[in-house]
Amino acid sequence: MAPSPPRATSARAALAAAPATGVTYVVAEAAKLGFSNGHPDWANLAQGQPESGPIEGAPPRLDRLDVSLEVHAAGPVNGVEELRERIAAHMNRLYRRGKASQYTVDNVAVGQGGRLAVARALAPLSNYEVGYVLPDATAYEELSGLRLDRAHALAIRAAPERGFVVSSELLLSELDRHHLSALLLANPANPTGNLIEDADLAALVAGVRERDALLLLDESANQYVWTPEGGAGAAPVSAASAVEDVDEDPVLLFDSLGKNFRYPGWRLGWTVGPASLIEAIRRSSNALDGGASRLSQAAALLVLEPERADQETHATRVHFAKKRKLMMRRLLELGIAVDAPPRGGFSCWGSVAELPAPFHDGMTFFRKALQYRVLTVPGRFFDAGLEPEEDTYADWVRFSFAASIDQLRMGLDRLAQMLRGE
Repeated sequence: MAPSPPRATSARAALAAAPATGVTYVVAEAAKLGFSNGHPDWANLAQGQPESGPIEGAPPRLDRLDVSLEVHAAGPVNGVEELRERIAAHMNRLYRRGKASQYTVDNVAVGQGGRLAVARALAPLSNYEVGYVLPDATAYEELSGLRLDRAHALAIRAAPERGFVVSSELLLSELDRHHLSALLLANPANPTGNLIEDADLAALVAGVRERDALLLLDESANQYVWTPEGGAGAAPVSAASAVEDVDEDPVLLFDSLGKNFRYPGWRLGWTVGPASLIEAIRRSSNALDGGASRLSQAAALLVLEPERADQETHATRVHFAKKRKLMMRRLLELGIAVDAPPRGGFSCWGSVAELPAPFHDGMTFFRKALQYRVLTVPGRFFDAGLEPEEDTYADWVRFSFAASIDQLRMGLDRLAQMLRGE
């Protein structure tokens, strides 16, 4: 009998080789120095989730939930019908008023969080080529399984000379040039805060419709919209407003309670799109996860009551606009350039290139800041390319204004002390 071929690697080694995404790495390094979530003497400017406590003008945080016995049993893989109906109504109320084509329960899949929603949508796809923009969310490359044998990375690196703006014209041009089957984007973008809106967003939806390409749009922070002057936007931005036929246009939209409604610990997200694609997601999700928690779904019904939802998101925009203004002002005072002030989301993409050595390198800046008990995310982690370039975004850092305003002030004060050598 011929000997068995040697194993390429052990299971232990394969698991250990799983890469850490940016914020995971940052938190792990900070923990070595005593950081823990909620520690009063650490300023978390790396935070990828919004503060979840009470804020002025918002409805009280939900802290009690009465449930029926049926909630203790497993539910449908794509979510209970009542919640899917409420999500469809939420989308129609905000983005589909006066349009003949409306989202229904068949256009909604509920899952355990926004990232899982994206993974669920990618799972049924085969022989596809998906493009994504760089820099972008640090989890996308691993999340979507983007590898050279089954995907093509979108050859766009958003750059300071373009103000980190990626237009629909550029996206569609790259889609054609690389013969892509799909685009996976966050709108607003993370970490740059680039926002595709209005006519540009409509052109993107029209473009994928004409090409029969799939647009997978992560809108899990689309409530965080800022005016060009930095004030709170009047309303969220969604490609749902540009869809012509909800069952024909190849557009899948992802949202969650985590960012937009400030309940990240509930791990509840959803996908909205054509009924045929939602059915494909349901079939593949039987093997992936089996469905979201019925407890979270029961709570989500309360969060998405129209009056409460609007009060929450409006208060959040007003509150976060103040924090954005504070961070923008203080970063510029520190000599950190923000070439493109964020139009959405809750982070600033700042260049440390003009700071004195050794702070002009993002990774060094991060490690020095840890000594002052401040967390940031080095820009290198946002090069989630198939062939990452070692020096890409090396002198950039993401500064999050998701934490409380007191934490922001403390962290920015400490960065000033660091740069003064105190």
